[in-house]
Amino acid sequence: MNVDALNGRLLFAIPKKGRLHEKCLSILSGADIQFRRHNRLDVCLVLNHNIALVFLPASDIPSFVGKGNVDLGITGHDVILEAEMQDHVTEALRLGFGKCSLQVQVPESSPIKTADDLAGKRVVTSFEVLSGQYFGKLDEKFNLSGAQKTQIEYVGGSVEAACALGLADGIVDLVESGDTMRAAGLHAIATVLETEAVLIKSTIPKHPELSPLVELVTSRIAGVIAANKYVVCQYNISRDKLSAATVITPGRRAPTISPLEEENWVAVNSMVEKKKIAGIMDELVKIGAEDILIFNLDNCRV
Repeated sequence: MNVDALNGRLLFAIPKKGRLHEKCLSILSGADIQFRRHNRLDVCLVLNHNIALVFLPASDIPSFVGKGNVDLGITGHDVILEAEMQDHVTEALRLGFGKCSLQVQVPESSPIKTADDLAGKRVVTSFEVLSGQYFGKLDEKFNLSGAQKTQIEYVGGSVEAACALGLADGIVDLVESGDTMRAAGLHAIATVLETEAVLIKSTIPKHPELSPLVELVTSRIAGVIAANKYVVCQYNISRDKLSAATVITPGRRAPTISPLEEENWVAVNSMVEKKKIAGIMDELVKIGAEDILIFNLDNCRV
């Protein structure tokens, strides 16, 4: 694509593959960001906004947003810290997907039981910076220096095989479901950090004239995320039990309460977390709520 075609457009970086890619495409669709991406092209123009999407490896996105001309990006919180870009980018939104843990792992049969036991030994990882910081503190704790310090070695893939193949005493790797870890005969002995997908922008805006568009995209994505997280709970309840009901369904800010024609009764509408809805309905029934209805959200603004 001609570079001139990108001039004056908001540049939005999206992971080109991996665990975040499909979910990002769903978010773009929900935010009504329309585009057609041609095969083998990593840049495409949005049809209904002054935006160009740039498809990049997730690990590169913090650097392009923090030091390049890219205005927005979606990547992992862990990737920002690994790239040491936390001073150059701002996390505009936590997106609630791609959640996993960066954990210290050793073979289940290993005599090493804690991260302290692994200090001074061999560790393989694709997260050199975060692992170096983590074990650097342990080396200081045990006064390890020179050849005694923990050896951190980088491997780009198949990190979980490093112990079985004799390359490491332990590894540091991302754990989502834990299936791969258990299949490799490993178990976690410490957690370095918890991570998830985040929407990031440059700490110092590259194109101030595009700030309204940045805010618009951020607001739309926040609405899509909230719609995936919440449902609307609607029910009827007598006024004398309303205070107890609003404790159960406080809403994101406050519930909407409307009088009914039947004396002393009101209708309540409230946003509640989808994962908690079964328990909330049970509690409402216990205090006398009736006609409890649940509505899924396609989109919203919060």
